[in-house]
Amino acid sequence: MGQKLYRVGLMAALLVVGITGCGVAHAAVVVEAVVAGDVEAAPEVVELSDEVKPERVAELNAQGKVTVIDVREDWEFAEGHIPGATLIPLGSLPDRVDEIPNDKPVVLVCRSGNRSGQAFRFLSGEGFEDVHNMTGGMNNWSAAGLVVEK
Repeated sequence: MGQKLYRVGLMAALLVVGITGCGVAHAAVVVEAVVAGDVEAAPEVVELSDEVKPERVAELNAQGKVTVIDVREDWEFAEGHIPGATLIPLGSLPDRVDEIPNDKPVVLVCRSGNRSGQAFRFLSGEGFEDVHNMTGGMNNWSAAGLVVEK
């Protein structure tokens, strides 16, 4: 019975990975949990398109389901940023790519969505599969009345 449950769990995990298209690193965590027999420990799969609206980012960030990387400059970040965001300015991104976690989706943000779009293309080219650009950047975040941390 245990072997059959293992196979069913593994197949379910692989099906989820195939359907949702989640990143390889995230998929590995899901499969690892199933293989270990701990289906409950498998992280929830968060489905996001390449472009994500600020309201959705706020919701997922509040639940701890995404990592937010702000690619603006230090002084811009100091003027106000998304709560819990990590600052990695666009110019230093190639040297700091190893600081980007792969255990949950990564949302990139800047002032207007332009630099974060560049960061998205760069990270995608580096093999990151679960990266996303927040539409309109902090301009749209602020316009939506979402919380800004200083």
